[in-house]
Amino acid sequence: MRPSQATRPRPQRCSRTSKTSRQIMAEPPPAETEITSLSQAREAARSCTRCPLYEHATQTVFGEGPRDALVMFVGEQPGDKEDLAGKPFVGPAGKVLDEAVEKTGIDRHRVYVTNAVKHFKFVPRGKRRLHQRPDGGEIQACKFWLELEIAFIKPKIIVALGATAARSLLGKTVTIGKLRGAPIKRGDGATLFVANHPSYLLRIRDKTDQARERARFEEDLSMVRSAIPAP
Repeated sequence: MRPSQATRPRPQRCSRTSKTSRQIMAEPPPAETEITSLSQAREAARSCTRCPLYEHATQTVFGEGPRDALVMFVGEQPGDKEDLAGKPFVGPAGKVLDEAVEKTGIDRHRVYVTNAVKHFKFVPRGKRRLHQRPDGGEIQACKFWLELEIAFIKPKIIVALGATAARSLLGKTVTIGKLRGAPIKRGDGATLFVANHPSYLLRIRDKTDQARERARFEEDLSMVRSAIPAP
Protein backbone atom coordinates (compact mmCIF):
# COMPACT_ATOMS: atom_id res chain seq x y z
CA MET A 1 0.00 0.00 0.00
CA ARG A 2 1.46 3.35 -0.95
CA PRO A 3 2.22 5.91 1.75
CA SER A 4 -0.24 8.69 2.48
CA GLN A 5 -0.09 11.60 0.07
CA ALA A 6 -2.56 13.71 2.03
CA THR A 7 -0.59 16.94 1.72
CA ARG A 8 0.20 16.84 -2.00
CA PRO A 9 -1.44 19.58 -4.15
CA ARG A 10 -4.63 18.56 -5.90
CA PRO A 11 -5.72 19.67 -9.37
CA GLN A 12 -8.89 21.70 -9.64
CA ARG A 13 -10.27 19.76 -12.60
CA CYS A 14 -10.32 16.12 -13.60
CA SER A 15 -7.82 15.26 -16.31
CA ARG A 16 -8.81 13.44 -19.47
CA THR A 17 -7.30 10.29 -18.04
CA SER A 18 -9.19 10.44 -14.72
CA LYS A 19 -11.10 7.30 -13.89
CA THR A 20 -14.85 7.26 -13.49
CA SER A 21 -16.66 6.02 -10.37
CA ARG A 22 -17.65 2.86 -12.27
CA GLN A 23 -14.06 2.12 -13.34
CA ILE A 24 -12.62 2.66 -9.88
CA MET A 25 -15.36 0.68 -8.13
CA ALA A 26 -14.61 -2.21 -10.52
CA GLU A 27 -11.08 -2.44 -9.13
CA PRO A 28 -10.64 -4.76 -6.14
CA PRO A 29 -10.62 -2.74 -2.89
CA PRO A 30 -8.49 -3.77 0.09
CA ALA A 31 -9.98 -7.04 1.30
CA GLU A 32 -11.88 -6.62 4.55
CA THR A 33 -10.08 -9.68 5.91
CA GLU A 34 -6.76 -7.84 5.46
CA ILE A 35 -7.89 -5.06 7.82
CA THR A 36 -8.14 -6.35 11.36
CA SER A 37 -8.38 -3.17 13.45
CA LEU A 38 -9.77 0.35 13.37
CA SER A 39 -6.27 1.82 13.19
CA GLN A 40 -5.51 -0.32 10.13
CA ALA A 41 -8.75 0.81 8.51
CA ARG A 42 -7.88 4.45 9.17
CA GLU A 43 -4.40 4.01 7.67
CA ALA A 44 -5.74 2.14 4.63
CA ALA A 45 -8.36 4.83 3.99
CA ARG A 46 -5.61 7.45 3.64
CA SER A 47 -4.78 6.08 0.21
CA CYS A 48 -8.34 5.28 -0.87
CA THR A 49 -9.06 5.70 -4.59
CA ARG A 50 -12.40 3.90 -4.68
CA CYS A 51 -14.12 6.91 -6.27
CA PRO A 52 -12.82 10.03 -8.07
CA LEU A 53 -13.35 12.35 -5.08
CA TYR A 54 -9.84 11.63 -3.81
CA GLU A 55 -8.41 13.47 -6.82
CA HIS A 56 -9.42 16.92 -5.58
CA ALA A 57 -9.83 16.58 -1.82
CA THR A 58 -6.88 17.51 0.37
CA GLN A 59 -7.01 14.24 2.27
CA THR A 60 -9.20 11.42 3.54
CA VAL A 61 -11.17 12.44 6.62
CA PHE A 62 -11.73 9.29 8.66
CA GLY A 63 -13.87 9.07 11.80
CA GLU A 64 -12.67 9.94 15.29
CA GLY A 65 -13.63 8.86 18.78
CA PRO A 66 -13.06 6.14 21.36
CA ARG A 67 -12.74 2.52 20.30
CA ASP A 68 -15.59 1.60 22.68
CA ALA A 69 -17.94 4.47 21.79
CA LEU A 70 -21.57 3.85 22.67
CA VAL A 71 -22.90 6.31 20.09
CA MET A 72 -21.78 6.87 16.49
CA PHE A 73 -22.86 9.98 14.61
CA VAL A 74 -22.66 9.65 10.82
CA GLY A 75 -22.75 12.81 8.72
CA GLU A 76 -22.68 13.34 4.99
CA GLN A 77 -19.08 14.21 4.09
CA PRO A 78 -16.27 16.46 5.35
CA GLY A 79 -16.68 20.15 4.62
CA ASP A 80 -14.03 22.69 3.71
CA LYS A 81 -12.62 23.02 7.23
CA GLU A 82 -12.69 19.27 7.83
CA ASP A 83 -10.92 18.64 4.52
CA LEU A 84 -8.09 20.97 5.50
CA ALA A 85 -7.82 19.78 9.11
CA GLY A 86 -8.25 16.07 8.38
CA LYS A 87 -10.77 15.77 11.23
CA PRO A 88 -14.57 15.31 11.10
CA PHE A 89 -17.05 17.86 12.46
CA VAL A 90 -14.59 20.65 13.29
CA GLY A 91 -16.42 23.32 11.31
CA PRO A 92 -19.63 25.30 12.05
CA ALA A 93 -21.87 22.21 11.78
CA GLY A 94 -19.61 20.40 14.23
CA LYS A 95 -20.04 23.22 16.72
CA VAL A 96 -23.83 22.94 16.45
CA LEU A 97 -23.59 19.19 17.03
CA ASP A 98 -21.29 19.58 20.04
CA GLU A 99 -23.64 22.12 21.61
CA ALA A 100 -26.66 19.87 21.13
CA VAL A 101 -24.80 16.82 22.44
CA GLU A 102 -23.77 18.70 25.57
CA LYS A 103 -27.22 20.22 26.12
CA THR A 104 -29.00 16.86 25.86
CA GLY A 105 -26.61 15.14 28.28
CA ILE A 106 -24.84 12.78 25.87
CA ASP A 107 -21.29 12.08 27.02
CA ARG A 108 -19.16 13.53 24.21
CA HIS A 109 -16.22 11.39 25.36
CA ARG A 110 -18.21 8.24 24.49
CA VAL A 111 -19.13 9.42 21.00
CA TYR A 112 -17.55 8.49 17.66
CA VAL A 113 -18.12 10.90 14.75
CA THR A 114 -17.64 10.09 11.08
CA ASN A 115 -19.14 10.62 7.64
CA ALA A 116 -20.75 8.42 5.02
CA VAL A 117 -18.25 9.79 2.47
CA LYS A 118 -14.65 10.43 3.51
CA HIS A 119 -13.57 12.96 0.85
CA PHE A 120 -14.79 16.52 0.34
CA LYS A 121 -16.83 16.96 -2.84
CA PHE A 122 -16.92 20.53 -4.09
CA VAL A 123 -16.84 22.90 -7.05
CA PRO A 124 -14.34 25.79 -7.04
CA ARG A 125 -15.75 29.32 -7.16
CA GLY A 126 -12.82 31.68 -7.15
CA LYS A 127 -11.05 31.18 -3.84
CA ARG A 128 -14.05 29.38 -2.35
CA ARG A 129 -14.93 25.69 -2.54
CA LEU A 130 -18.67 25.11 -2.63
CA HIS A 131 -20.06 21.88 -1.19
CA GLN A 132 -21.69 19.37 -3.53
CA ARG A 133 -23.79 16.44 -2.39
CA PRO A 134 -22.22 13.00 -3.04
CA ASP A 135 -23.97 10.85 -5.62
CA GLY A 136 -25.11 7.25 -5.23
CA GLY A 137 -21.92 5.77 -6.65
CA GLU A 138 -19.73 7.77 -4.30
CA ILE A 139 -21.87 6.83 -1.31
CA GLN A 140 -21.73 3.16 -2.23
CA ALA A 141 -17.97 3.22 -2.84
CA CYS A 142 -17.30 4.73 0.58
CA LYS A 143 -19.70 2.43 2.41
CA PHE A 144 -16.81 -0.05 2.63
CA TRP A 145 -15.07 2.22 5.17
CA LEU A 146 -18.22 3.07 7.12
CA GLU A 147 -19.08 -0.60 7.53
CA LEU A 148 -15.57 -1.27 8.85
CA GLU A 149 -15.96 1.56 11.38
CA ILE A 150 -19.26 0.14 12.58
CA ALA A 151 -17.84 -3.39 12.76
CA PHE A 152 -14.85 -2.34 14.86
CA ILE A 153 -16.61 0.22 17.10
CA LYS A 154 -19.79 -1.83 17.60
CA PRO A 155 -21.83 1.19 18.77
CA LYS A 156 -25.10 0.61 20.59
CA ILE A 157 -26.63 3.67 18.90
CA ILE A 158 -26.03 5.01 15.39
CA VAL A 159 -27.38 8.43 14.41
CA ALA A 160 -27.70 9.22 10.70
CA LEU A 161 -27.36 12.98 10.29
CA GLY A 162 -29.01 13.92 7.02
CA ALA A 163 -30.28 12.15 3.93
CA THR A 164 -26.87 11.02 2.62
CA ALA A 165 -25.97 9.27 5.87
CA ALA A 166 -29.42 7.69 6.07
CA ARG A 167 -29.13 6.48 2.46
CA SER A 168 -25.75 4.90 3.18
CA LEU A 169 -26.92 3.16 6.35
CA LEU A 170 -30.30 2.02 5.01
CA GLY A 171 -29.27 1.29 1.44
CA LYS A 172 -32.00 3.42 -0.10
CA THR A 173 -33.12 7.01 -0.53
CA VAL A 174 -35.25 8.11 2.42
CA THR A 175 -37.11 11.16 3.69
CA ILE A 176 -35.82 12.50 7.00
CA GLY A 177 -39.23 13.76 8.10
CA LYS A 178 -40.75 10.29 7.81
CA LEU A 179 -38.03 8.52 9.83
CA ARG A 180 -36.98 10.98 12.51
CA GLY A 181 -38.12 10.09 15.98
CA ALA A 182 -38.61 6.41 15.13
CA PRO A 183 -35.76 4.11 16.24
CA ILE A 184 -34.83 1.39 13.75
CA LYS A 185 -33.31 -1.88 14.93
CA ARG A 186 -30.39 -3.01 12.81
CA GLY A 187 -29.36 -6.57 12.13
CA ASP A 188 -26.12 -6.07 14.08
CA GLY A 189 -28.08 -5.17 17.23
CA ALA A 190 -27.49 -1.43 17.09
CA THR A 191 -30.38 1.04 17.13
CA LEU A 192 -30.48 3.59 14.30
CA PHE A 193 -31.93 7.07 14.63
CA VAL A 194 -32.35 9.52 11.75
CA ALA A 195 -32.10 13.29 12.20
CA ASN A 196 -31.32 16.37 10.16
CA HIS A 197 -27.71 17.28 9.59
CA PRO A 198 -26.58 20.22 11.78
CA SER A 199 -25.62 22.16 8.65
CA TYR A 200 -29.33 22.27 7.78
CA LEU A 201 -29.89 24.47 10.84
CA LEU A 202 -27.18 26.86 9.71
CA ARG A 203 -28.85 27.34 6.33
CA ILE A 204 -32.15 28.54 7.83
CA ARG A 205 -32.25 32.33 7.53
CA ASP A 206 -35.30 33.11 9.62
CA LYS A 207 -34.30 33.20 13.30
CA THR A 208 -37.64 31.91 14.52
CA ASP A 209 -37.58 28.97 12.13
CA GLN A 210 -33.97 28.26 13.03
CA ALA A 211 -34.76 28.21 16.75
CA ARG A 212 -37.69 25.85 16.16
CA GLU A 213 -35.61 23.44 14.10
CA ARG A 214 -32.75 23.55 16.57
CA ALA A 215 -35.21 22.62 19.32
CA ARG A 216 -36.43 19.68 17.21
CA PHE A 217 -32.85 18.59 16.64
CA GLU A 218 -32.25 18.64 20.38
CA GLU A 219 -35.43 16.61 20.88
CA ASP A 220 -34.04 14.01 18.47
CA LEU A 221 -30.80 13.84 20.45
CA SER A 222 -32.75 13.59 23.69
CA MET A 223 -34.34 10.44 22.30
CA VAL A 224 -30.86 9.17 21.49
CA ARG A 225 -29.77 9.93 25.05
CA SER A 226 -32.72 8.00 26.46
CA ALA A 227 -31.88 4.97 24.32
CA ILE A 228 -28.27 4.70 25.52
CA PRO A 229 -27.95 1.63 27.76
CA ALA A 230 -27.13 2.30 31.39
CA PRO A 231 -23.52 1.45 32.36
